[in-house]
Amino acid sequence: MNDNVLHRIRNGMDGFSKGQKRIANYILTDCDKASNMTACRLGQITQVSESTVVRFASQLGYDGYPAMQKALQELVRGKLTSLQRIEASGDQINSGDIAGSVMQQDMDTLRSTIDGIDRTEFDRVVGKLVRAKRIYILGVRSSSFLAGYLNFYFHLIFENVTLVQSAAGEIFDQMLRIGPGDVLLAIGFPRYSKLTMSAVHFARDRGAEVIAITDSKMSPLYTLSVASLLVHCEMISFVDSMAAPVSLLNALIVAVGKQKSAETAETFAEMERVWSRYEIFGYEDDE
Repeated sequence: MNDNVLHRIRNGMDGFSKGQKRIANYILTDCDKASNMTACRLGQITQVSESTVVRFASQLGYDGYPAMQKALQELVRGKLTSLQRIEASGDQINSGDIAGSVMQQDMDTLRSTIDGIDRTEFDRVVGKLVRAKRIYILGVRSSSFLAGYLNFYFHLIFENVTLVQSAAGEIFDQMLRIGPGDVLLAIGFPRYSKLTMSAVHFARDRGAEVIAITDSKMSPLYTLSVASLLVHCEMISFVDSMAAPVSLLNALIVAVGKQKSAETAETFAEMERVWSRYEIFGYEDDE
């Protein structure tokens, strides 16, 4: 990216004040840590005031410090190791109230996602899924349970769904017949998996369309997809916060279900008959 935050800092170095140069040099030297610091903390580390940090962000062209911090986080998130995540996120978590800190971050992420989700793009994705000849769902590592969750419900709505298992040798076997008219729904968040990217390239080479569920326009999945749903997946220490992605999947399932309301109602009516006949839910009272 020619206009990322580090590029802006390097280009603007000659015009910075002494204090701003200290901020700039710290970010260029250790952007991993800087990306998770508050404006106050970054000011303390570089021995400038919080207001100087805020003005620095504005001088770079960002609408305040949070926007610059987000740009930094998107830049570095994809390459941090688990140990670097633990170190970089130290300022985010209140060790005296870990439960509250983590849940509050999840709530903040959900709010940001609600505000940022592109409703038009969401409707495009729903339309492409409903019209697809066959739907392939892929997510590896921490995204694999998201893929499995989506597959569970899509199997009750569609007859044409394949959950692509993430074992390296099996992915291409399972996608061997993918082609024009099919959709690969690829789920991927930092650190982006090369296995996911290989599957995406394979699907595109075969003429299928790729829909991405990922975190930002800097994601490698974004540039390779015909439609993308961007959702915040914040890092909390070594953990990927999946609160917002799960909520987005719930919205997607409900939206697709409404588009195929008759089929969905018929499927669940049949399932209720099966569940009732074979006593799937509940238990017998032996007393």
